[in-house]
Amino acid sequence: MKTEDLITMLATGADAVEAPAAAQRYAVAIAWGAAGAMLLMLALLQVRHDLGQTLLMPMFWIKVGFVAWLAAGSLFAALRLSRPGAEINWVPVALGLPVLGIWAIAAFSLIEAEPMERSKLFFGDTWKSCPLLIAMLSVPVFAAVLRTMKDLAPTRPRLAGFAAGLLSGSVAAVVYCLHCPELGAPFVGFWYLLGMLIPAGAGVWVGNSLLRW
Repeated sequence: MKTEDLITMLATGADAVEAPAAAQRYAVAIAWGAAGAMLLMLALLQVRHDLGQTLLMPMFWIKVGFVAWLAAGSLFAALRLSRPGAEINWVPVALGLPVLGIWAIAAFSLIEAEPMERSKLFFGDTWKSCPLLIAMLSVPVFAAVLRTMKDLAPTRPRLAGFAAGLLSGSVAAVVYCLHCPELGAPFVGFWYLLGMLIPAGAGVWVGNSLLRW
């Protein structure tokens, strides 16, 4: 968006009118990005063979709920940061609650576990690859979300880039749940979060240049 367009928008109060349109544009971007992430997952990783049984396990849905909540919170942040002057007071709460929730479950499971089992709960079998795979799957989502955000009016490019990256990482993490064999809350609360923070950090880095108008 050009400066002249932004001035006109602010002068006419068009930002309120364009909010639903911005949400629709993000929905389309996320849909295309998620489809790309799904294709990558199917081509390179494949769906776990026991997914049908895994769907019956409560911890699977806790894991999906954790990353889906982060996706919703980061989408809210991206929408707010795409509009000049929009308040983001509730954004830290929206993003912090799912993290605190999974950490509470992780702490309880570590306390209840035998000392010899705690390392297994934290590292699982895939701790070396999990964050990198989530980051890899986030690439098509990241590209689509950044393209959409660039066409809007972010005035805080680094923070907007962080929101775009976290949104991309959390959508990718939802897709990755269909492949990942790990169900331990300590594993999810650390390694999944690290995987989502990789594109978020990349968003801070590229946001200052790509999202500046």
